[in-house]
Amino acid sequence: MTEDIFEKEKIKLTPETGFDLVGLDYFADSENQLYLVEHFEMYQDALNAKKERKNQDEYFILYKDAGGKFFCR
Repeated sequence: MTEDIFEKEKIKLTPETGFDLVGLDYFADSENQLYLVEHFEMYQDALNAKKERKNQDEYFILYKDAGGKFFCR
């Protein structure tokens, strides 16, 4: 997956408010490898859900800060 496509997917899945837990599907086509797992209102809830996953490296928390800047953790 190229970095440009990956970044576009992350931005597309980033919610306007709250926090989205997003997974990475290595077997999907190159433009649809990210998928929404669950939306959370609080960061700590999203982080706890990520920690419960077997392969934590295959999950991201996507959100925007108060200034609208995109973040991925």
